[in-house]
Amino acid sequence: MKRALHPMERLGITEDSRLLVNLLDESGELNPQSFDVPVSTTKQQLTEILYSILKSTSKEDKDSFKVPYSFYIDDKEVLSSLQKTIDWSTVNVEKPIDVIYHAQAVFRVRAVARCTSTLEGHSQPVLHVAFSPTGSQLASGSGDTTVRFWDLNTETPKNTCSGHSDWVLALAWAPNGLKVASGCKRGEVMVWNASNGSQMGKKLVGHKQFITCIAWEPLHLNGECVRFVSSSKDGDCRIWNSQTMLCDFVLSGHLQSVTCVKWSGQGVIYTSSQDRSIKVWDPSNGQVKKTLQGHGHWVNTLALNSDYVTRIGAFEPKDASILPTSFDKIEAEKLKSDAFNKYEDFCKTNLERLVSGSDDFTLFLWEPLKSPKPLNRMTGHQALINDVRFSPDGRLLSSASFDKSIKVWNGKDGKFLYSLRGHVASVYQLAWSADSRLIASASEDSTIKLWQEGKLLLDLPGHADQVYAIDWSPDGQCVATGSKDKTLKIWRR
Repeated sequence: MKRALHPMERLGITEDSRLLVNLLDESGELNPQSFDVPVSTTKQQLTEILYSILKSTSKEDKDSFKVPYSFYIDDKEVLSSLQKTIDWSTVNVEKPIDVIYHAQAVFRVRAVARCTSTLEGHSQPVLHVAFSPTGSQLASGSGDTTVRFWDLNTETPKNTCSGHSDWVLALAWAPNGLKVASGCKRGEVMVWNASNGSQMGKKLVGHKQFITCIAWEPLHLNGECVRFVSSSKDGDCRIWNSQTMLCDFVLSGHLQSVTCVKWSGQGVIYTSSQDRSIKVWDPSNGQVKKTLQGHGHWVNTLALNSDYVTRIGAFEPKDASILPTSFDKIEAEKLKSDAFNKYEDFCKTNLERLVSGSDDFTLFLWEPLKSPKPLNRMTGHQALINDVRFSPDGRLLSSASFDKSIKVWNGKDGKFLYSLRGHVASVYQLAWSADSRLIASASEDSTIKLWQEGKLLLDLPGHADQVYAIDWSPDGQCVATGSKDKTLKIWRR
């Protein structure tokens, strides 16, 4: 019986064979010539070739192009070599093969490797941690009813905000970095001054059950960062004005608890619910624009491919600095303009995509402003999906599940790429590094794990109980985690 030939063998290609390769940037612009390279060419060798091209054509500083690059062939990333990436059953070896290169970040993030501080102060489990848009400040919410601000320079407590009457379940920074909104189990929402921890205005009441999520209007849509939206177990969302401390609109339409809310850079609000639907809202009038359906059980979590861009707004995380305590109207307009330019640059190569994760063990990838039908239904998890995150560049997305695994998917079409296994209990939350190379995960097994290109890079034990919350600073300098053991930990290189 004859052995079936590998597609490479049918084409007469061996490990010593050579190919013609075109290097193209994201816009599809071709470099001056094609290159004759071995099929065994690795990602690192492609990077060196690209560096030599950019060095000869760049008019800027000689090292300005030396940032991490990723390479793609037919939307499949080159992780090892051309030979292992190319689909030999469809390729035409008589023509040059297009390899698209993409700058991952303007700086390279180094993997965090050690705990530099254990921050004590909360008297109940830490349920939420969040870095400010510049990465220079950290806020946490806890079951002890307080919100706390921490000084990242000295890694010590800065301000304690008391006012909630029950567990603080949700927390969100305003995109200008000056305010934080928090929501508690009693349905109350409060706004805090990030510089001194004082309460701004009165308590915002109206929700009848606990708050599940909070999202601010992106900076490029409003330079003064006035409005934000909160979602609740009562099935409603409310758009609040942080200047008048009044509710502008009540978004009613879901039949059960609203689990997650996102304020899109395109000027719409997305909500997911236990009624198995996702709704798209117009924040100018509080009306439903469309309903996305397909999940067979509760929809737990949402993520947008523009989340990182809208999070950092006008700021350059690599140049993180201490922000002033307020912005005048001219400065607010400047911030808005800078954020708008950054968002426009992102949109040149990305359509807005939304991913949803559900109790039905599946994810759906949507282009919601284009079609109410999903791009892809992504299956493979064996338990409910608790968290989904797009990489900062929008090219990849990751999902965390109670099946103890993390899965990574193509952010453009939802194709499965690989699983990350190592946790021995449910995975609660994920965080990407700013250069889209590393993933940090928090788990019920009390450990933090760091992953790179499909492999476990570091295992970071230290917490004494389940790790509920994790966030990676936008400047890439550190990771913060919050645990049932009532402490936060700061992890650095």
